Amino acid sequence: MHDIRSIRENPQAFDAALVRRGLETMSASILSLDAERRARIAEAETAQAEQNRASKEAGAAKGRGDEAEFERLRELVAEKKADVARMQTEAADLDARLREILMGIPNLPLDSVPDGQDEEHNVELHRWGTPRDFDFAPVEHFEIAGVRPGMDFETAAKLSGSRFVMLKGSVARLHRALAQFMIDLHVTRHDLEETWTPVLVLEDMMTGTGQLPKFGEDSYQTREGWWLIPTAEVTLTNTVHGDLVDHASLPRRMVAHSQCFRSEAGSAGRDTTGMLRQHQFEKVEMVSITDAETGMDEHARMTRCAEAVLEALELPYRTIVLCTGDMGFGARITHDLEVWLPGQNRYREISSVSYCSDFQARRMNARYRPEGGGKPEFVHTLNGSGLAVGRCLIAVLENGQQEDGSVSLPSALHPYLGGATRLGADGRLA
Repeated sequence: MHDIRSIRENPQAFDAALVRRGLETMSASILSLDAERRARIAEAETAQAEQNRASKEAGAAKGRGDEAEFERLRELVAEKKADVARMQTEAADLDARLREILMGIPNLPLDSVPDGQDEEHNVELHRWGTPRDFDFAPVEHFEIAGVRPGMDFETAAKLSGSRFVMLKGSVARLHRALAQFMIDLHVTRHDLEETWTPVLVLEDMMTGTGQLPKFGEDSYQTREGWWLIPTAEVTLTNTVHGDLVDHASLPRRMVAHSQCFRSEAGSAGRDTTGMLRQHQFEKVEMVSITDAETGMDEHARMTRCAEAVLEALELPYRTIVLCTGDMGFGARITHDLEVWLPGQNRYREISSVSYCSDFQARRMNARYRPEGGGKPEFVHTLNGSGLAVGRCLIAVLENGQQEDGSVSLPSALHPYLGGATRLGADGRLA
């Protein structure tokens, strides 16, 4: 959420940033509403002071026996009391309207973020690895002979409908091994704190990280009012919801492997085959809670943590910075990692690493007290996939596929698979 004071101080910069996001200018309407709200508050305070003064004078009139003056002042007190109540109600309504508007405005991009309308304007930062030169036509993951026995879309559709999959046998074990490998790498090499979180959260938690109120249709809500998390970003980031933390405890670096749930409301017709885009999936999510001084350094660090997973799995990838029109709602800057999928002959997103500055913290009222004292300041938050487990499974299968329908597996996974080095064409690990 945005700081109304910064909009008051520099409305031109606020509008310019919105235009870069592809939005219309909004400062004039916001500041008009803000001025009206502040006027009501001032009027209420004036009326309250007049009420207090009249009440005091009424007591004095009563004490000296001036009944006529007492009655006049008593009526004035009642009138001012009603005025105060009305103005306070109007101010509260205006405040709610202002908050609703501010909650619906995306974060402002950093100056370094490239301008652009969509993914065509994203900028590549670097590439790692060379896509394999196949001597046969590679296929998509669900078409590989050794994968077909363990990737059951038909049974999943019978159970749950479209955009679900049931993994079985060796493919299920490989999926589990990937998640375990990622967690171990982040904990042992990157010093992230392993965390296990609920997947059901209160509405305030979804609001705190920006999924609500604007993007409610993208998530699932239970009849009891809980929301299913779209990613562990929600739970990990909200661990400081409403807290005043010690500066010395920052940065807090966490990682969690969780089930994730998304309605994919805006993806009709996209990636309908295979398991690239599912309603239920698993991710290993990284979250850092830090301060303004170290936020950008932390963003670079988190990007490297995600890249390290792909490099350990020997998967070619490229890192891009998203343009202003392709960034997520809460981000000031986002690095996407795109892994090479030979079955599609293209790079596809497997991780987004975003720096949100104090945007989420204002929604959560999460602050820290600076060392040596001083006024509490809002924390800065970051989140990133480290990685999407299902998409990583796809990449491992497609990049390791062989002409006979088997799959050669990355050496980093061999210890997690009992020493197996390949998925046979018959669907068995060997």
